[in-house]
Amino acid sequence: METTVQALRHIPLFAGLSGETMARVANAAIRHTYALGETVIFEGDPCQAAYFIAEGQVRVYRLSPEGREQVLVRLGPGQAFNTAPPFQRDGVNHATVEALTLVTLFAITCDEFRRLVGECPELALAILYDFADRLDHLTNLVEDLSLRTVRGRLARFLLENADTDTATSRWTQGEIAAYLGTVRDMVGRTLRAFADAGLIRMDRQRIVLLDREGLEIEAQR
Repeated sequence: METTVQALRHIPLFAGLSGETMARVANAAIRHTYALGETVIFEGDPCQAAYFIAEGQVRVYRLSPEGREQVLVRLGPGQAFNTAPPFQRDGVNHATVEALTLVTLFAITCDEFRRLVGECPELALAILYDFADRLDHLTNLVEDLSLRTVRGRLARFLLENADTDTATSRWTQGEIAAYLGTVRDMVGRTLRAFADAGLIRMDRQRIVLLDREGLEIEAQR
């Protein structure tokens, strides 16, 4: 159990818990490993557990009735998902979660998670902080999808995902489109328009940001 405690301590949601509470969480946590491309949970299935990522990355997405994807978020080490459904009456998974790399995570079953939150006030407070962060993220996502153009959403995406002025090939144009709520062709056309305007440079599998100020102006549209 000591190994589990050490691993869970790297997850911000648990970092401030007392030793006693941390031991109870570790006792309830079950370690799982998922391969690249493997689905962890499916949207609409009955919720079985809350999940906490120790290693690797996942993407969280929903599908329209026509099969179109809307990527909600990418999550990595230290982050959690499926923490809200255990407290809802219908108790179903809100989204599908797929491994983008080899993933190691800890699962706490719904019954155990509810019991721990009910018995450990400090854990309940940590979960509330986590819920507040998720609400903030989803509010921003709704604002982007409803109030900003594709140009604005793409500009913001490039700025937020830039790494020393470079948006790397970790995202394909199809993945970017799914995240922005549009189609691949629109992403491709907008990237070419940004390149023609001198905002970015397409460098093989990289997108190099040339004019951050110009992209910040675009991001407000």
